[in-house]
Amino acid sequence: MHCVLSLFTKPPFMNVLRFSDLCAQGKASQQRVFIRADLNVPQDEAGRITEDTRIRASIPCIQMALDAGAAVMVTSHLGRPIEGEFRPADSLAPVAVRLGELMGRKVELVSSWVDGVDVKPGQFVLLENCRLNKGEKKNDPALARKMAALCDIFVHDAFGTAHRAEASTYGIAEYAKTACAGPLLAAEMDAIARALHAPRRPLVAIVAGSKVSTKLTILKSLAANVDQLIVGGGIANTFMLAAGLNIGKSLAEAALLEDARAVIEAMKARGAAVPIPMDVVTAKSFGADAPATVKAATDVADDDLILDIGPKTAAKLAAQLMAAGTIVWNGPVGVFEFDAFAHGTETIARAIAASSAFSIAGGGDTLAAIAKYGIEKQVDYISTGGGAFLAVLEGKTLPAFEILQKRAAVQPG
Repeated sequence: MHCVLSLFTKPPFMNVLRFSDLCAQGKASQQRVFIRADLNVPQDEAGRITEDTRIRASIPCIQMALDAGAAVMVTSHLGRPIEGEFRPADSLAPVAVRLGELMGRKVELVSSWVDGVDVKPGQFVLLENCRLNKGEKKNDPALARKMAALCDIFVHDAFGTAHRAEASTYGIAEYAKTACAGPLLAAEMDAIARALHAPRRPLVAIVAGSKVSTKLTILKSLAANVDQLIVGGGIANTFMLAAGLNIGKSLAEAALLEDARAVIEAMKARGAAVPIPMDVVTAKSFGADAPATVKAATDVADDDLILDIGPKTAAKLAAQLMAAGTIVWNGPVGVFEFDAFAHGTETIARAIAASSAFSIAGGGDTLAAIAKYGIEKQVDYISTGGGAFLAVLEGKTLPAFEILQKRAAVQPG
């Protein structure tokens, strides 16, 4: 079902219907609108919502539908429920309460909604956790058809689920009378296209994390297209090892040295580079109180742990970022949770914030670093999807983009 297509050569999602256009044309008035949102928010043990960014990000689409005079239904997944087995912990009830507080209106939560929903123009109901429905995750056609029958317009506004083909994200888009992208999903499409399809050069990508294996496909995809590929964390350790440097007892994947060398050579063949750290910050043990030592990358001892890039490396990378035209950022370059090993990530973050480049960032740890250094307003686009953002960097066509483009080709705009 899902083709693999490099976003660098052809954006697979530009020709899709947009809900904002339908509303502007009056085509949502008096219509039944089904919005697939991403309301999968973290909760504490008591079920209290601890962070509501995704709820806030979903409100513009809901309000757009209400302002257009539509009868509005919204659903989302929450957690990992067992299909067909309701547990109170899986309920969207806390989300309904928070939505109501933010929107200044009572939000009704509807359970057992697949066979019919009573909602009139100007009204808005929240449909219980869609992953409770049997067949949701496997994209069961019968379930998808039932969902599609509930509405005149299906709006996909959940980028965080765009890499999954499920009944409420893909199947319903196949069978609904009209299927389109909501404002949040459309914004992701636009930012991705700007960063990857027609970037202002130089294009610099930062890919960091603990393991090369989890991001090898991304590294290979980027190596064929970016001008600078900055690696960090355990990934950088593997690249240092591939370059012949001693990394002591640092986290690395010796089995992937040839893959790392292949990425280095692919960049070199294009006149591009993977900057190898000149200096690093080491410790003898892993911990917030471990004494930090800055040393040249050639001086790492056998019992050292590399936990951050050094100040010279950080300054060099910051200069490259300041000169960039486009920056794609996924992952902190050190153990930024520990202040002694956070300087590299902070230097990178502040350089991105100060750069005139168009910047797009994604991934949970990346967002945590952005929040820690308070640069949210200086990053041009912060992606709301973790797995979906990584899939895009791999060069994959996301199922959501694929089906919306396919539908746009056969349905009226």
